[in-house]
Amino acid sequence: MIVAAVKVSILAMGVIFTVLTVLIGVIQLLVKFIPYVEPPAPPARKTAPASGTGSEEEAETLAAIHVAVAHHRGESPQAIQVTNIQSH
Repeated sequence: MIVAAVKVSILAMGVIFTVLTVLIGVIQLLVKFIPYVEPPAPPARKTAPASGTGSEEEAETLAAIHVAVAHHRGESPQAIQVTNIQSH
C-alpha cells in the first residue's frame, strides 16, 4: 500500500514538472514571436482656462454643498447664500 502511494506521488510530481517545463517553453516562444509593445502614452489633457466660478466640476460641487446645507437647515436653497468654502 505504501509502495503504491509512493509510486503515485512520484508519478504526480513528474507530471507536474513536465507540464511546468512545457509551460515555460511555450511562454518563452510566445515572447520571441510576439514581443511586448508598450502602448502609446495618452495625450495630455487640456485644462480649461479658469473662469469666475472655476471649472464646471467645481460649480457642481458648490451647488451640491449649497443644497445640502439648505436641506440640513430646513430652509429653501434660495433662502441661504454660501459665500466661502475652504478645503483642508
